[in-house]
Amino acid sequence: MGASVLVAALSAAFGVTLVSTTGYIAAVLQADPYLGDSATLAFVVSILSVLLTAVAMYVAGIVTANTFSTIVAGRVRQIALLRLIGASARSQRAEVARQGLVVGAIGAVIGLIVGTGLSYAGTAIGDELLGVSGHGYVVMQPALLLPAAIVVLTTWAAAWVGARPVLAVTPLQALGGSVERGHGEVARRPARNILALVLFLVGAALLGLGVVAGLVTPAAILPAFAGGLVSFTGLVLGATAFMPPVLRMVGRWFGRSATARLAAENALRHPERSSRMSIGVVMGVTLVTMFSVATETAKAVFTANAGGELNDDFAMILDTFAQIMVALVAVSAVIAAVGLVNLLTIGVVQRRRELGLLRALGLSGAQVRRMVLLEAAHITVASLVTGLALGIAYGWAGAQSLLGSVPTEPGGSAGSFVLPAVPWVPVLLLALAMAALTVVAAVTPTRLATSIAPVEALAAD
Repeated sequence: MGASVLVAALSAAFGVTLVSTTGYIAAVLQADPYLGDSATLAFVVSILSVLLTAVAMYVAGIVTANTFSTIVAGRVRQIALLRLIGASARSQRAEVARQGLVVGAIGAVIGLIVGTGLSYAGTAIGDELLGVSGHGYVVMQPALLLPAAIVVLTTWAAAWVGARPVLAVTPLQALGGSVERGHGEVARRPARNILALVLFLVGAALLGLGVVAGLVTPAAILPAFAGGLVSFTGLVLGATAFMPPVLRMVGRWFGRSATARLAAENALRHPERSSRMSIGVVMGVTLVTMFSVATETAKAVFTANAGGELNDDFAMILDTFAQIMVALVAVSAVIAAVGLVNLLTIGVVQRRRELGLLRALGLSGAQVRRMVLLEAAHITVASLVTGLALGIAYGWAGAQSLLGSVPTEPGGSAGSFVLPAVPWVPVLLLALAMAALTVVAAVTPTRLATSIAPVEALAAD
């Protein structure tokens, strides 16, 4: 559960730091004689604080639910044995949920302490870099407790949702091993896929509504934000349907060797496991790309509203805000990376018999390590491509819906519509970071995959 505690701690620290950062930026901007009297600006900054915190909790919830789902999948035989001696499925699920509550509480306390410390350091650095003073912002506020409390509830709820497969475990499964559902069984769930498609389409419609309404009011960010969450939730629910084919397509780019083909086919053979691993990385890439595109598009919107030329001081404020937000949101990518390492490791542990059989059939330790590394590479490349596409769409829609009607100068013109502006340097850095993530995420799983003799692996449950 160490990785789950780390995810909860990162999420709480992320939420606390976001609340402090947006509050600090609001105080600095409102103290500015040029911008301070803008009621629209105050509304934009305050709503950003709420929405960014909600994003952090959403990411943590998805990663935690996926982790607990994977853990439950690996405990099928143990749960079935307990069912065989009289334990109920509901009591087993409640036990997993209690573990989630404890994990969330420990992580929230750690994250609250770390996040508060980072907030104090960040405000001091901000004052020094921006050369501001007298804004009156105080870091220690009751509002900082809110993200920590939400993390506890989110982790508990995510553990409860992730433990749902416990209800499907029967006592007879005590005679078998811990095996996840295959592609054929997962494909025979049309209701879930239909719900996922409906959510995605409804979310896309809300995003479109937000973009159009954004030409009139910044409150259009609310339907756009809801559309982003709903559409991405649809993608999460339908991940077992669309991610394995994407992973298989990416797998063809890595050649036709035996290890490459085995790595590619694993995505379809166990779609739930591969989808859980990839969707967390998709979220991290989507968020970093979304905020990079949103800030670049925001500059384009303000430039268009200003008649084609942006004030240098205002441009500097936007650039500083963009750098702060991208640095903060990068924590989401770290959360996703922790989830990927955790799920890859759990997956290797659960596949000891399979890996032992491959070793017994003649695959060398180096080939097994390469297969696990290629699986991680398939996941990161597929997630990078998917996340970039989603991030560009979400970032543009968010900036256009929030700022399309906001004049660059008080009393100035507004209502500009611009195309997505993509900052290619952050995108390139993100691609390099994903390549590094592939190597880092595969270190522990590859070591585990070859640390046991084939005979011992075949004898394991």
